[in-house]
Amino acid sequence: MTDTPQGALDELATHARRGFPQLLAARDRTEHDLDDLRRRLRGTPCDPASSVVMMGSWGRRERTTGSDDDYLVLVDGERPDDGAPAVEPQVSRLDGLLGMGEAKPGTQGIFGQQVFVGPMVRHIGLEEDGNANLTQRMLLLLESVPVVGREAYRRSLEQVVDGYLAGEAKDYRPPRFLLNDLIRYWRTICVDFAGKARADEQKWGMRNAKLRLNRKLLFAGGLIPVLHCHLHRRDEQRAFLLDALQAPPTDRLAHAFLRHDAIDEGVRALGAYDRWLGLLGDPEMRAHLNGLTRESAAGDPRFREVRRLAKEFEQGLLALLFETNLSPLAREFVLF
Repeated sequence: MTDTPQGALDELATHARRGFPQLLAARDRTEHDLDDLRRRLRGTPCDPASSVVMMGSWGRRERTTGSDDDYLVLVDGERPDDGAPAVEPQVSRLDGLLGMGEAKPGTQGIFGQQVFVGPMVRHIGLEEDGNANLTQRMLLLLESVPVVGREAYRRSLEQVVDGYLAGEAKDYRPPRFLLNDLIRYWRTICVDFAGKARADEQKWGMRNAKLRLNRKLLFAGGLIPVLHCHLHRRDEQRAFLLDALQAPPTDRLAHAFLRHDAIDEGVRALGAYDRWLGLLGDPEMRAHLNGLTRESAAGDPRFREVRRLAKEFEQGLLALLFETNLSPLAREFVLF
């Protein structure tokens, strides 16, 4: 095994009887749509410090029918003073250019924003590190892909990684500052889900399914590279993380299953996730899940199938973390 996860999903798929047809088709679809999006944005004014970054299913390379167009205009630097020239591209310029169908950015104030990397990094863990700042920073690390301004995007990503490692990294140890913030983000996702469910049960079925599968994939896909920092000296960890986090989360997980001789567990886990992605790409299934409340989901046969796939996925992840040679590391750094 190489130290880079790029291409690991294809390798693991050779060990699966049916492969991972939904995941690989979604990856091809995403790459095609990214190329189309880059053509759409060609000629859009863009400052050298700016990048247009797609997140969510774009960043995971998992676009299906009905996927949202979650994006940020990411600016490498500080927010300009009042009266300074506007930073390009302005979000208003992207209206109509980022729409692939009817999908729009999420409505929680996270996406469709111009975000400056300086405050994103400077406020890590402080009072100003609100839900939006934490979410934007974590999604930049875990599931993002640039369509405009690749060099500015790379500099921004480097600043975030440096913000976590500066003064914290140790030889052959996972960086605890990054690890703890990653765990904080996962717990924030869980708490936010419960809060939204209490306030409004609309779309409970879809939100619950994504929490069990897509969000858990996101967390695990970040956790594994952070734990794998124990294989590197502190002066190697920056380059290792930057390389690993550029691969889709499914590649990161597939690489870990292969590396830790848990191929059967990996095939079952990502096979379950593959089947979920097929369900997610079915418009009728999406509409059905969006219409389920907590009460109606309890006896719903299609939601029971989603729960079964989620359990199979979770069991594979647990086996990777606690039944391979990752176990001592996971027990020391994840549990306490």
